[in-house]
Amino acid sequence: MTVANLVSSSPQTSQSRRSRLAAAANPVLPGPSTSAVAVGEDSGGDVACITLANAHLRLDVAPTLGGGVTRFDWRNDGALTPIFRRCRHVAADTQPNQLACYPLLPYSNRIGGGQFNVAGRRVEVPRNRADEPLPIHGDGWQSVWQVAESDRENVRLTLDRRDGKPYAYRATQTYTLDGPTLVVALEIENAGREALPFGLGVHPFFVRDADTELSAAAGGLWLSGDDWLPVQHVPAPPAWQFGVAYPLPETMVNHAFTGWSGQAAVVWPKRRLSLNIAADTDYYVLYTPPGEDFFCFEPVDHPINAMNLAGGASENGMTLLGRGERLTRTFRFTVERTGLRSMPGARGSKRRQ
Repeated sequence: MTVANLVSSSPQTSQSRRSRLAAAANPVLPGPSTSAVAVGEDSGGDVACITLANAHLRLDVAPTLGGGVTRFDWRNDGALTPIFRRCRHVAADTQPNQLACYPLLPYSNRIGGGQFNVAGRRVEVPRNRADEPLPIHGDGWQSVWQVAESDRENVRLTLDRRDGKPYAYRATQTYTLDGPTLVVALEIENAGREALPFGLGVHPFFVRDADTELSAAAGGLWLSGDDWLPVQHVPAPPAWQFGVAYPLPETMVNHAFTGWSGQAAVVWPKRRLSLNIAADTDYYVLYTPPGEDFFCFEPVDHPINAMNLAGGASENGMTLLGRGERLTRTFRFTVERTGLRSMPGARGSKRRQ
């Protein structure tokens, strides 16, 4: 899916204008935050990173910091342009939300009440952050990963959590540079005695400027309550449909979107860059904090608190794994140069919600 496919034709331009008018007439009240984001300060690093590079991209990975990414840049005429917001504090005390991206496993986001039921059993999941009342994002992002193999354009990391409770698992995280594409592959294996619902995703922080646009059509979204958990599923309102490349809202958006095709694009008109995103998942979480120089678009295979939604985990995107069974997901981020002439109608009106 290219940017031209999203925004070049006149019917799509008309659709974009109609969407903008509808968005202005139907504003949406945001729910509370779904991730506590800390912005770091410039600092010298004391953590070993693995750098992957080719003619198009540079990627820095920190195995000891949740196996997360500290920078992901586009290379053009010798200059490096950030695609993910760079980590500004690469050190032993770096918090996960200061990273450029990190893995979400063995589940994404929050679990209501810190517990859920599966096969007649109650499973309790402990809190994993002092500033969070509920368990969030699993523990892969908080763990030290081991380097299994690496070369100039590929690194494979492993994590052994066979002693974890209630989730005992082994995981593999592979980063590969393939021309202008970053491929992130996650695999997880249930190493416990009992079957449990597992889910995977990634949590990138994208660079945001005043003209950043997003295309990520979805059928609906979950509205959140005061406890930051989903309370009602609704069709995606005009302000948040993102059926074509559309400016990011200036107000807070922080929800799980459903019925996603697994294809999205981020467009930076002033930088003449676009990023095509492809994932084998049906959901994403969008987080747009007002006034910040980043936003989060998190491809995931289940919504927030999936285990406790109507129908249970398996009906809401998660995969029930027995002992020794595995789940894999792949996420692709492809950078492209985009001349202004190839993007007619992409910017459109400056009106936003």
